[in-house]
Amino acid sequence: MKLKILIPVIIILIISIPLASSTFYIVNEAEQVVITEFGKPIGQPIVNAGLKIKTPFIQQVHRFEKRILEWDGSPNQIPTKDKKFIWLDTTARWRIKDALQFYQALGTEILAQSRLDDIIDSAARDLVTAQFLIEVVRDSNRVLTLDIEILEEDEGQLGDPLEEIKIGREKITQMMHEKVQQTVPQYGIELIDVQIKRINYVDEVREKVFTRMISERERISEKYKSEGEGEAANISGQKQKELERIQSEAYKEAEQIKGAADAQAIQIYADAHGKDPEFFAFLQTLETYRKSTNASTKLILTTDSELYKYLKNSQLIRR
Repeated sequence: MKLKILIPVIIILIISIPLASSTFYIVNEAEQVVITEFGKPIGQPIVNAGLKIKTPFIQQVHRFEKRILEWDGSPNQIPTKDKKFIWLDTTARWRIKDALQFYQALGTEILAQSRLDDIIDSAARDLVTAQFLIEVVRDSNRVLTLDIEILEEDEGQLGDPLEEIKIGREKITQMMHEKVQQTVPQYGIELIDVQIKRINYVDEVREKVFTRMISERERISEKYKSEGEGEAANISGQKQKELERIQSEAYKEAEQIKGAADAQAIQIYADAHGKDPEFFAFLQTLETYRKSTNASTKLILTTDSELYKYLKNSQLIRR
């Protein structure tokens, strides 16, 4: 009896589980869904997340990313307007704006990536071949003033004029974006941006560019060094001049101090001489004896010698 009841329940479960899984489906926050019936889209894309219902076994769910996707192209060798070949590597960001239109035009993201390869590479090639190499490589005319002076001085030697940027790399990428954006909306795609990821020169161009860059940098380096040496010499001269000024003022001040001291000493001597001239003369004579004679000195003096007068005058000696 129990077995008879259990068998129908199992049969119902076997039927209902696939039926439920084919009827209900979940849309998450990062995706959008297109429902098809016998291969044909039904209604508008479903972009709101949640549990959804469809006709089982007849309708199919096609899921597409709602987030921003990345496109990364392969490097391409492209000639510039001045016939210089470069390797151009670009990248872009895009998203599926209209899932229904995207499904009808392309069907899968793999096919969309392939289509973007053709569109973006074509736009990049068209724009790069119409520009000079300097326009693709650089973004502005910002150059150091000294660099400009040096390069302008060497224009005759280099053989090429100092080139001016009129468009620049950033503007070229904007033009790429605008050109591609004119095409991709028909596929339900919105292009967020296009960027030049890398630019590299082919071997022949790279060698010439590096040689010129080295030559320019060496000239600029020599100019900087020359300017620095001149400034160093100027600073050294100013230092020596200041040192001589300080020494001159110090010598002048020292001489003034010495002169004042000598004057003061002379005044002291004069005051002392004025109080007792004879005694002062006697002391000076004794100082002369001390400085001019020693144990081995022999003096031969006449009786009228000034040095001998105090030896002759015993009265002054006793005094």
